Amino acid sequence: MNNTRFAIAIHILTLLDHSGKERLSSKYLAGSINANAAMVRKELSNLNAHGLVESKAGKYGGSSLAKPADAIKLSDVYRAVRQTPALGSKRDHPNPHCPVGKEINDHLSDLYQETEDILMSRLGERTLAEFSRQFA
Repeated sequence: MNNTRFAIAIHILTLLDHSGKERLSSKYLAGSINANAAMVRKELSNLNAHGLVESKAGKYGGSSLAKPADAIKLSDVYRAVRQTPALGSKRDHPNPHCPVGKEINDHLSDLYQETEDILMSRLGERTLAEFSRQFA
């Protein structure tokens, strides 16, 4: 994974799990992550759009999990934040006259898909609740 969104999302969701029913502010979440509150709000909006978080605006607002942590697979989180494949992207236009170049993209596509399938399978075996219990 070539970005930090997964780590930030897991951090947010784990904090929300530990908060129980109490809503947490983006300022509080940002303080824990040591990140900008606007960036945290943007990620909360994304997690909300994927059904993982519920947020309420206003003085007594904040965010909480949209469903129990044991109903959230880590693969759900990865899907919500994934922007590029785990291994990046293939080269668009290699030399078609090269014995490797003319076939490299097909073979890279297969390798990348196999890797994504393995990653999703492993992440699908763990729930947020299991991950969150490490911070007891």
